[in-house]
Amino acid sequence: MRAVGVHADVIVVVSQVWQTTCTAIRAGDEGFVVDSPVLPAELEALPALLEQSRFPVTGLLATHADWDHLLGRLAFPQAALGVAETSAARLRAEPGDAARAVREFDEEWYLRRERPLTLGDVQALPVPGHVELGGQELELHPADGHTVDGMAVFAPWTGVLCVGDYLSPVEAPDVAAPEAYLATLRRLRPLVERAEMVVPGHGEPLSRARALELLGAHEEIVRASRA
Repeated sequence: MRAVGVHADVIVVVSQVWQTTCTAIRAGDEGFVVDSPVLPAELEALPALLEQSRFPVTGLLATHADWDHLLGRLAFPQAALGVAETSAARLRAEPGDAARAVREFDEEWYLRRERPLTLGDVQALPVPGHVELGGQELELHPADGHTVDGMAVFAPWTGVLCVGDYLSPVEAPDVAAPEAYLATLRRLRPLVERAEMVVPGHGEPLSRARALELLGAHEEIVRASRA
């Protein structure tokens, strides 16, 4: 696990597995953790890392309902998890799927966790919309097409945009619905142009220029996949 400070109020943790990212955002005496690392040791280390960096954790967000983005509850079992309404609907339609996927991953790699994944209090958030954080507001934007659900999270006072499983520098676009995917890329473009740093769901944080480069390349890939 590698931690990168991309702003005074933002730390990005990159997992050793699939380079899954976890982004801690703070404002005042409040803080959210967006998505999660994957390995048990990484999740065990995360609370101490954030405490040492004086990052409070008052809630969790997940950009979408794929299991490797939902593990924040293992690190912060008392924190409520906020997801887009589309993700909440997916979790209701797929009860137990995330926990089952974690068990299967752990069995394949001979991993042990202190407790099973339980999502607890899942809060469905209207998207597009806003969430207050310590006197600031996070912007929530729709981001479906990779899956049937999802949201991007923008913290304007930091210039940091978390895009979920889009704009990855290490993975080609994984497309469930091409038209929805392209629509999400179109929505992301003005957000990327506003951002200073872009955090993909998999891979190191990106400069605005690099994110725009990937956005254009991924648009071409998805368009070609429709032919």
